[in-house]
Amino acid sequence: MNAVKIVAVILIAAGTLGLVYGGFSYTKETHKVDVGPINMSIEEKERVNVPLWAGIGAIAVGAALLLFRSKNG
Repeated sequence: MNAVKIVAVILIAAGTLGLVYGGFSYTKETHKVDVGPINMSIEEKERVNVPLWAGIGAIAVGAALLLFRSKNG
């Protein structure tokens, strides 16, 4: 399996996951206080939305890479 096919499969998988889940979330530590033996921190959960067009575009580009690469190679 060459590098173009691997990239194409990754794009298709990422586009499909983007369409299915609509985004991803992560936890970000925003404030941290250390006063002697007392440690306090605040964590905020952030959500990143993946646009519909980005998911469809990734699938289309991945499919195009697979189709056009297989015709030439």
